[in-house]
Amino acid sequence: MGIINAPNRVPEHQRFYQAAYRSHQRIWRINPRSKFLTTPVMIGIWGTTAFTLYGLGRKVLGYNSFFGE
Repeated sequence: MGIINAPNRVPEHQRFYQAAYRSHQRIWRINPRSKFLTTPVMIGIWGTTAFTLYGLGRKVLGYNSFFGE
């Protein structure tokens, strides 16, 4: 059983995360895989914001659709 005889790596991970947190790094950017997980989320957030502001600007100018007249 590999799980029972596995070494306890929790102290190593705690030291790693606490050292990064002490250097004022955001908790969601500490893990090396974070850029692969947060990039699509940020693209979605900024894309949605840009699309909403574009539609808002067109509405202010009097157009009732995103494209065309």
